[in-house]
Amino acid sequence: MRRIIGPAAALLMLACGVRAAAAAASDLAAYTGTDRLERLAAAARQEGQLTLYTTFAQKDLPALVQPFESKYGIRVTVWRAGTDKVLQRTLAEASAHRYSVDVVHFGAPEMEALHREKLLMPVAASGYENLRAGSVPGHHEWAPTLLSVFVQAYNTTAVSKAELPKRFEDLLDPRWKGKLGIEAKSREWYAVTVQQLGGDPGVKLFRDIVARNGVSVRQGHALLDNLVASGEVPLALSMYNYMPEQAKRAGAPVDWFVIEPAVSRANAVGVARHAPHPAAALLFEEYMLSDAQPVIAGLDYVPASSRIPSPLGNVRLAPVDPERALDQNEAWSRRFDDTFVKK
Repeated sequence: MRRIIGPAAALLMLACGVRAAAAAASDLAAYTGTDRLERLAAAARQEGQLTLYTTFAQKDLPALVQPFESKYGIRVTVWRAGTDKVLQRTLAEASAHRYSVDVVHFGAPEMEALHREKLLMPVAASGYENLRAGSVPGHHEWAPTLLSVFVQAYNTTAVSKAELPKRFEDLLDPRWKGKLGIEAKSREWYAVTVQQLGGDPGVKLFRDIVARNGVSVRQGHALLDNLVASGEVPLALSMYNYMPEQAKRAGAPVDWFVIEPAVSRANAVGVARHAPHPAAALLFEEYMLSDAQPVIAGLDYVPASSRIPSPLGNVRLAPVDPERALDQNEAWSRRFDDTFVKK
């Protein structure tokens, strides 16, 4: 009997401890007192560390993470990969009841997928008030940190500024034959752009451009950025704004422009529902929505905060709807492939 009752009692005590810890983390996430940051910082210092899964560019991670570590004395362990891999790893670990991640930071549609799987914690972050109106979902399980804005990039030795297209219709001109490129997973850019062009007429326009002048499809925005810099792809239709800007500053013969409206896709931060270091995770989310916003702008990303000037100035934006992107992902991918890849 003792052999049976002993382990059972231990399991019961462990379960009670887990529930108590979860309740404490939930209370801390929901706390809205004026001393919220002080409470989070005190609890986070006791934990001393957190683990971040992200798609943030590897070369920009030190500038993003080190100020947080220095300010709060909390070590941040980063696992960085592409969007699909971050999503797959987070889902797989949760399915196996392995809770390693504290904070996830990647695309808003994928964050919405984690919300639907009940893997994120609702948070009453004080930084919400600084974000662009309507950008925080009602469930408060993730919040935007930056906008990845699609711009058009070109090689300045192969294309003159005077001949840049002002409308997508201008790409029907024979001068662009063999000079155009696009990233292979630009389905969201394509869907929103086509919508802005009236739907079916937009689809027909891009199919005519491909038929008349061709569009080279390349895998990866970084690769496409390098091909524009080398001149192999003189003009790219879909490039994240910070990439050609950083290449330009480094001396590459690259510049960018916008055929408005520029399609924007939010990246977001969320705290894992079963975070092993919940206080540190909550504090990191607060940091990403406040102190990190000028850092993000300094790296040429468009900050989510309405109080920080955008590197794009007053360029008109057309945002990707995260829920629609999630629900219509397969349809958008199929339409993009039918227009560009299969041709």
